[in-house]
Amino acid sequence: MEIPLEIAFEGLEPSETVAARVRQEASKLEHFYHRITSCRVVIDKPHQHHQKGNAYYVRIHVTLPGGGDVVVSKEPGHRRSHSDVYNAIHDAFAAAKRQLQDAMRKRQLRTKHREALPPGIIAKIYPYEGYGLIAGPGGRDLYFDRDSVAEGGFENLEAGQEVMFSEVVGEHGAQAVAVRAIARRRMH
Repeated sequence: MEIPLEIAFEGLEPSETVAARVRQEASKLEHFYHRITSCRVVIDKPHQHHQKGNAYYVRIHVTLPGGGDVVVSKEPGHRRSHSDVYNAIHDAFAAAKRQLQDAMRKRQLRTKHREALPPGIIAKIYPYEGYGLIAGPGGRDLYFDRDSVAEGGFENLEAGQEVMFSEVVGEHGAQAVAVRAIARRRMH
């Protein structure tokens, strides 16, 4: 991030433990999308109401280059899980990640429309590190990470497996996103 992460507490005492969790989640978000300009997170615990209980609100404002900011205002509604500040933070950052994915897709469509690529083969996978390489068209290896695999299927991928994917140009060159397994067995 160009501007350091900003964390604010409203209606509760600042907590280093909570701030550490916010920094951890923000780091994951930045790893997912390297071009985040700034991120402001507000943890709010409004006055207690008998009907809503002890709930936390989390607001996130992520600034992206060229506009199209991501804004999340995660109110607990009827979800009891938001009585735990860590669940509220997790849910808010999950929503921010989904919005970032949507923003990336929109930018990709605006900048370049690509035809469907032929399937690729998982060339290498590093499960503990959370990334792998796909042997794509023309013999190029394309990087992908855990967050680029559809439906959380990273753990089910293995070397030699056939996959469909989309190619985008990221900060470090071409990479695969929306990776989806075609077959569950190894291709030889």
